[in-house]
Amino acid sequence: MRMATTFSTALLCLLATLPALAQQPAGNSATIDANARAAVIATLGERLRTRYVFPEMAERLAKATAAKQAKHGYDAATTADALAGALTRDLVELGKDKHFRVSFDPGFTPRPEGKPVLPTREEVAAYREEIARMGFGIERVQRLPGNVGYLEVRGFAELAYVGQAYTQAMSLLSGTDALVLDLRRNGGGQPESVAYLLSHFFGVDDDRHLNDIYDRPENRTREFWTNPAVTVRYTNPIYVLTSGDTFSGGEEAAYDLQTQKRATLVGETTGGGANPGDMVALGHGLVAFIPTGKSINPITKTNWEHVGVKPDVAVPAADAMKVAYTTILKDLAAKATDAGDRERIGRALAQLEKDEVDLPRYFPRRR
Repeated sequence: MRMATTFSTALLCLLATLPALAQQPAGNSATIDANARAAVIATLGERLRTRYVFPEMAERLAKATAAKQAKHGYDAATTADALAGALTRDLVELGKDKHFRVSFDPGFTPRPEGKPVLPTREEVAAYREEIARMGFGIERVQRLPGNVGYLEVRGFAELAYVGQAYTQAMSLLSGTDALVLDLRRNGGGQPESVAYLLSHFFGVDDDRHLNDIYDRPENRTREFWTNPAVTVRYTNPIYVLTSGDTFSGGEEAAYDLQTQKRATLVGETTGGGANPGDMVALGHGLVAFIPTGKSINPITKTNWEHVGVKPDVAVPAADAMKVAYTTILKDLAAKATDAGDRERIGRALAQLEKDEVDLPRYFPRRR
């Protein structure tokens, strides 16, 4: 997702694509007549043809929505919210791309093409405050019995605002013997932030090429590598928890760690959305999130679109934490050479078996 004209617009993009962090703000319903519907659908077709990352599918979607409009298939959508919902359902179903979203936002200001606009001081402050209220996407940092770290990340906001929080969280966990990274409720976000968090999981001078993203409107491919400026490095074992709610950037984080053979994934196959994009105006207060790019993993030369990221250990998402934690403790116990360490890990295992450990619980996201 690219930076939009203002930080308020960027935040809207973030909320629209990070359902695990927050619900998308409900639109104020407005009446929309036949002429407005026709104009919106015509504009949507134009935007799809010029921006959607898959040109052939863009043509099919544009023709399908226009044909439905011509047959009065959208006549029942007499409000902007109703039309947004109908178009979203059709785009997702016909395009098989879960990133599509149409919403009503009369205050949306499109980003001028080729003309980056710096946000105002007030916009920066408002964005920073909102991201801080979300805990910078970090839901929980915990040290569990047996000296096992736990980090839950719900979403990846702009790097300038979350990078320091990632490093601070990893500083707290740097002394643990193993780490559980919980992405079960991670709805995605910025690829730069994904790469920055993952940079903490490789040693100094261990540079890794994590992901590429091809962008159709700009006709260029961006490479994402680990960041050498990251100061806290964690090289102990990592287990990543996934669910069907893990989506987009959350999936990339899991996929990158899996393909780099840096972590063991435990849980469910993820949602299957690998196409980042941007918000565009459709007129009459309606905006659409259209995928303009696609991820290309440098190792597999493909991505997780449609198929999701498959875990190494497949278990229900609700059980993934206990399975991963049990596996970690047993591995640590087997490798322990100090009698005190073996006793400490043994106590943690006994507590776990008696359900005496307050493990983080997973609740599926409301759809």
